[in-house]
Amino acid sequence: MNMAMMRLRREDPRVVGSFRLHRRLGAGGMGVVYLGSDRRGQRVALKVIRPDLAEDQEFRSRFAREVSAARRIRGGCTARLVAADLEAERPWFATQYVPGPSLHDKVAEDGPLAAAEVAAVGAALSEGLVAVHEAGVVHRDLKPSNILLSPKGPRIIDFGIAWATGASTLTHVGTAVGSPGFLAPEQVRGAAVTPATDVFALGATLAYASTGDSPFGHGSSEVMLYRVVHEEPQLRGVPGALAPLVRACLAKDPEQRPTTLQLSLRLKEIAAREAQGLGEVRPAGRGDGTAGAATVRTPVPRGSAPSAAAGRTPVRSSGAAGPASSASGRRSSPTPARRRPSSGGGPRSGAGSPSRGGRPPTGSGRPPTGAGARSGTKLRPANPRLLRQRLIVFVVVTLLAALGIATVQGCQGPADAAGTAPPPAVSAGAAGHSAGGAPPGR
Repeated sequence: MNMAMMRLRREDPRVVGSFRLHRRLGAGGMGVVYLGSDRRGQRVALKVIRPDLAEDQEFRSRFAREVSAARRIRGGCTARLVAADLEAERPWFATQYVPGPSLHDKVAEDGPLAAAEVAAVGAALSEGLVAVHEAGVVHRDLKPSNILLSPKGPRIIDFGIAWATGASTLTHVGTAVGSPGFLAPEQVRGAAVTPATDVFALGATLAYASTGDSPFGHGSSEVMLYRVVHEEPQLRGVPGALAPLVRACLAKDPEQRPTTLQLSLRLKEIAAREAQGLGEVRPAGRGDGTAGAATVRTPVPRGSAPSAAAGRTPVRSSGAAGPASSASGRRSSPTPARRRPSSGGGPRSGAGSPSRGGRPPTGSGRPPTGAGARSGTKLRPANPRLLRQRLIVFVVVTLLAALGIATVQGCQGPADAAGTAPPPAVSAGAAGHSAGGAPPGR
């Protein structure tokens, strides 16, 4: 259905129910869709049924059952049913108006979407289908033109056409009517439809969003329906992160397709990984010494050092010339190079090179080696003012220590003198003997 706005024609009604009609949004096999608004200004997409279908009582009863089921759908990824009149001369129903282009028009105008965008749209659509299926409804006509890309996310529309007898994706008198390339094999065969039918259509829709083409190519309706039933889909151009999941959705057997809940969880993971630029996680094992480890492909800024956090997987930078041989990918040392005394008084041969000014680095040590030489850093001479300050501090500390020691020793001297006994007195005779020599008469 073409959703481009057009002016109202002469035969178009101006008022339906409590809604005033402003523009034509499009026309389909079930009827005409108008842009309308109520008295409060709420805009709606109002669908008026064709006169020939309005006269079919079987259609009216079935339409009533499907509209009743639509009222039970709760979810942000669908256009909410606002009002309906099933007893009118021409039955109608109104859904919430969703501004934005369809997925079909978006891809046709701007080209295929990126992998992250496709995964994000697919995750939102899967969540919407979970709500639809929980209400006991199968869309039966999910395709790019029935998905609107609103500012708040993708929205699923056109449930009414999917439910109408003889309209898209329903089997009527043994003929499958709908959009070739997006119908599931069970719909082509006329078998009962299940939630897995919508999963098949979602897979074909994601393939279209990734490549801009149906996974079953082009051709007449008969050719396309034959391919859907008997041939495998062509997924060339689908991103590698999405291809396995899309292929699973397009399985011929409905039992082999994933559920909408599984799709939602898996697509959210892919969308998050692709948005971060991590790509696929693949085993290394290419002779680089990291066999068994996971290699994550991610862009690495030039000149940035690899992360040293434990548990990180090695990172391959796209476009790198070789493993750690590029100057931009060299690893810098976290500690500066130390000076070592040189016995030759100058730099050793081959150990380093002079600075840009033509002078060798100041000091008697040899130039820095290792990380310092690779990163181009130079050893600077010591600051004379800093050395002077350090020398003053050293002298002051030494003097204070010496003064403290002297003070302690001076306090201990008098105490030792007071506690010692005086020496015995010497007699005068004894002194004479010692002074005069031997006693007389000897």
